[in-house]
Parts: sequence; structure tokens; C-alpha cells
Amino acid sequence: MKISSEFSKYASHYGSHNVIQNQVLKRLLEKTKYEPKNILDLGCGSGALCRSIEWHYKHFTGVDFAPGMLELHPKSKKIECVYGNFNDITLFENLLTYRYDYIFSASALQWAEDLNTVFKYIKKFNVPISLAIFTSNTFKTLNDTASLKPLLRTIDEVNELQRKYFNAEFEVVNYKLEFESVRDMFRYIKQSGVSASRSVLSYKQIKQLMREYPLNYLEFEVVFITSR
Repeated sequence: MKISSEFSKYASHYGSHNVIQNQVLKRLLEKTKYEPKNILDLGCGSGALCRSIEWHYKHFTGVDFAPGMLELHPKSKKIECVYGNFNDITLFENLLTYRYDYIFSASALQWAEDLNTVFKYIKKFNVPISLAIFTSNTFKTLNDTASLKPLLRTIDEVNELQRKYFNAEFEVVNYKLEFESVRDMFRYIKQSGVSASRSVLSYKQIKQLMREYPLNYLEFEVVFITSR
């Protein structure tokens, strides 16, 4: 297990709320060891992975449960968008009727209700993988300050599950994202989607948290699971 750290500055005037997700995607592609031709992207969103691929491929299938995201995804004769939820095994049973040579998932599988089952079905494709999953130390200081239980699985939980199914490299990367003010930080949390739209604090509690939060940055913890 390799642990590294990266640091970024968030510029709110750029209007980009996926700063960390974009860095995660870049790293995921850098770790891909060859140029697959038939690609499956689980949790494709609006198509960030598809837009980032620079090599020639034959077919790209992007899967997401948000119709609004799929509407924004690139479209072409070789790009297929599939409406589906990776928490539904019927989706995987349908996808298994197709042939892929690589599976990607960038910043999505942390929301799997049963990650063990998702990994089990990914294994059935018997192809290389590149997965990036946010883990429990994301927003660690914020959760500690507000006495909130982390939403996400720990590194050890994800590692134990992936070792059951994959012969993969397991890398942990810690990111820090700086903000000009605590208000900008909370605006980012609300607009970026990284909190899964969790709303568990009252307005009064949020104001108190903004006063007491001790850092000028947010922490993110991501594991990369990539075929050897």
C-alpha cells in the first residue's frame, strides 16, 4: 500500500466544483497500463472520463443512474450511454452479455450500497480494472469537528473487499483542497456533490461549525485499485 499526498488550491471564480474528482481521474488514467478498445465506465456522470481519453477506442459504454448527467455525456456512434444503477444486479447481468476489455470507475463506487456484490460482479467480466473510491478520511477534520460519523468505508474495509476478488495494486492518495474562506469551503461542499447531499446539521449547527472549523482546507482520501 503506497500513501502519497497532493495539494490543490480551489479558485471559486472558475466555477469548477470537481477539482479533486478531476485530479483523481487524471491519476486513474495515468495508472492505466495500456489503451483498451472496448471500455465500460461505471458511474460515468456527464462524461469526464470519456472526454479525457486520448487514444483511439472502438466502443465506450457509460453507465449512470442520473438521466440529467447522461444527457450531458458525449454521444457518438461508438459511445453508448446506459441508464442504470450499479446497486442493481440486473444491470450487471445485462452488461455481462457484452464484451469489454477494461472497466473504469472514477469517484463513484464509494456510494455502492453493497460493495462486496459490486466487486463480485465486476470480477465476472474477467478484464483489467481501474477504480478510484473515496474513503472515510474524506472530510475527516470536518466530521470530527461536527461529531459526525463518516459516510464512507475505511481504507481497510475497501482493501479487504477488493483483495477477495482482484489481483490489483492498491494505492492510497490523500488530497488537500485550500479555500480562501470557510464560506467558500462550505459552498464547495454543497455544490460539488462529494457529500452525497447529506444534510444532517441545522442552520445553527452549520454556523457553529463554520466558526470552529480549524483548517483552511478540506481533506480527501482516495484509494486506487488498478490491475497489475
